[in-house]
Amino acid sequence: RFFRHVHMKTKALGDALMLFFPRPLQDPIRGRPKEIPHNEKLLSLKYESLDYDNIENQLFLEEERRMSPMGFRCLEISRWVICGLIGILTGLIACFIDIMVEKLAGYKYQVIKENIEKFTEVGGLSISLILWAVLNCAFVLVGGIMVAFFEPIAAGSGIPQIKCYLNGVKIPRVVRLKTLVVKVIGVICSVAGGLAVGKEGPMIHSGGVVAAGVSQGRSTSLKRDFKMFEYFRRDTEKRDFVSAGAAAGVSAAFGAPVGGVLFSLEEGASFWNQMLTWRIFFASMISTFTLNFFLSIYHGKPGDLSNPGLINFGRFESGLLGALFNSLNYWLTIFRIRYVHRPCLQVMEALLVAAVTAAVSFTMIYFSNDCQPLGPERNEEYSLQVHPHSKIVTSCLYLGTVGIRFLIKSDVISSFSVSLFCADGEYNSMATAFFNTPERSVRSLFHYQPGSYNPMTLGLFTLTYFFLACWTYGLAVSAGVFIPSLLIGAAWGRLCGILLASFTPTSPIWADPGKYALIGAAAQLGGIVRMTLSLTVIMVEATGNVTYGLPIMLVLMIAKIVGDYFQEGLYDIHIKLQSVPFLHWEAPATSHWLTAREVMSSPVTCFNRIEKVGTIVDVLSNTSTNHNGFPVVVQPAKLCGLILRSQLIVLLKHKVFVELARSRLSQRKLQLKDFRDAYPRFPPIQSIHVSQDERECMMDLTEFMNPTPYTVPQDTSLPRVFKLFRALGLRHLVVADDVNRVIGLVTRKDLARYHLGKHGLEELQLAQT
Repeated sequence: RFFRHVHMKTKALGDALMLFFPRPLQDPIRGRPKEIPHNEKLLSLKYESLDYDNIENQLFLEEERRMSPMGFRCLEISRWVICGLIGILTGLIACFIDIMVEKLAGYKYQVIKENIEKFTEVGGLSISLILWAVLNCAFVLVGGIMVAFFEPIAAGSGIPQIKCYLNGVKIPRVVRLKTLVVKVIGVICSVAGGLAVGKEGPMIHSGGVVAAGVSQGRSTSLKRDFKMFEYFRRDTEKRDFVSAGAAAGVSAAFGAPVGGVLFSLEEGASFWNQMLTWRIFFASMISTFTLNFFLSIYHGKPGDLSNPGLINFGRFESGLLGALFNSLNYWLTIFRIRYVHRPCLQVMEALLVAAVTAAVSFTMIYFSNDCQPLGPERNEEYSLQVHPHSKIVTSCLYLGTVGIRFLIKSDVISSFSVSLFCADGEYNSMATAFFNTPERSVRSLFHYQPGSYNPMTLGLFTLTYFFLACWTYGLAVSAGVFIPSLLIGAAWGRLCGILLASFTPTSPIWADPGKYALIGAAAQLGGIVRMTLSLTVIMVEATGNVTYGLPIMLVLMIAKIVGDYFQEGLYDIHIKLQSVPFLHWEAPATSHWLTAREVMSSPVTCFNRIEKVGTIVDVLSNTSTNHNGFPVVVQPAKLCGLILRSQLIVLLKHKVFVELARSRLSQRKLQLKDFRDAYPRFPPIQSIHVSQDERECMMDLTEFMNPTPYTVPQDTSLPRVFKLFRALGLRHLVVADDVNRVIGLVTRKDLARYHLGKHGLEELQLAQT
């Protein structure tokens, strides 16, 4: 297929896009669009790249020459200290989330219990249902308002955004302090509100935000500078620490330090080295220890820092359910993008889901007759038992992440009507699954003995929870998909184990149903998010038994292969729907015939080595281009360096002009510290005042430009350009001819435009969306 590469200015591009988008329907009352059209063949121009490449200019070389060997050792020690702080703070945040979820959920169950005690005898079950729905909606309302109105980037799990950040995409506000606060409060409200969500994904995002903040030694949101870790105020260092924060979040969520390291490697980082691996592992270990230590103090019991052994082995299942889940959520997300785009509508949808979840859960428990005897092996579970007279039982709760166990005495309500009353010493299996937090439900499916659930209960629960989780993911609330996926998989995995055992009732050749639940949980999660190696290690670390690592790996590989045949992974789908210029591991397989000359952006705006200040100001102020990198040339247009927009803004702010330097009016020589102090929120060009006389001055870029930018010949194939660009984490790649004249510039969007579609190699359009 022949491609015609068309470069157009923003205005012309906007006119061309009208061919793709009809004018949105307008609300006659408020004049706002009722529908926002969505086209998957677009790539958004609003996302910029991060500067992972070190700028080896004269300032950088001078600073390096001045630094002693002891200074380099101190920097390395500082990196380890930062990783330790990341682990501690991430563990504390995870501990806070766990404790708050426990407190709020306990309050909710207590209120429902008192209501049932008051109205059951007089036939007030409808009041109990309404109360359950109202309490769920109250929690979800708080979380939804904070996300929809205060920080929309805090919606969802945050893993797609962290993946994009580690891939080199600058997602606005993704690692802000405000995002962290809204994320933590939002996920507490979501889980306590009874939604089919988990808190593990938001923990990973929270770890990344903590890492981004701690590594900079200041808070731009609070306008506080602690004068610490100033050397690490650049994208290269920040990216490594965010990788450590994401790993620490995984470790805090699952008690899997090695799994956290592999998660950052498999799902996020585009750059890796051996020392970074050890630092990330250190942060993960610290995070796990901090969480377990403070949870054990909070509950007044010595923490069991060993793993609880979740039960291993099972059967192999495909990724069909994962592909179905992703497909349904894909079309639902398309609907939300088009129609549910106002904050008020987003909050209303979240409230609707909360109310429906409560109503479905109540209905399923109401019509269930699955009463099972309460044996001694289930005394530690959150079992729901009915005493005919008091309808209350003191039960033991399991709370917290995998890796620590503790028991809490609590009064638990277990039945909502006379028809559901179980005899003394029995519990309601359906209520155990629904009237509970998802983590405890997963544990019950793993650990309960054979006969604890009947097939009808598991089948109905799997069906209803599958659609509830699919509907919930993507709401304007902070929520993860890890635990809901594990819960769905554990339910149908245990169901498969029961059905297999029923074929040969007299010959116990099949494994315990709880083991099938474990494998089903791994298969379902793998089928949705398409994780393989890292999820295998997470499950092995969580179970504390390496014996069944191979079966888990095989079932995850099957789930990934089958799921990829039908649909992409859930995180990749949401990245694609946001039109993010995400660079995958390899260039499209059929793109070798494309060259750098065909994919580059041209013509290129260049600066002379000594440039007029007025010219620089005019170029930076031109909103139709908004370039971020400019080749520096000597006549006739021969490349001698590259300088960034952020550098030019700092130079203009400090009036680094040739005339001022000659007249000795400049206060001091500019240093790298001045650029680091302005990072990452460089002032806009509109905020810098340049007088008419200063516009006539000249600026010498020699000392500040990168004199050795990466370049490629114009006939270099697209896969070679792609590999060089992605592996080195570049933001700009200069295309030069045989005599080193600049003829084009390759950016992330130029490479992300090409992908394999249904009809072969396809090219995406660029749009200001």
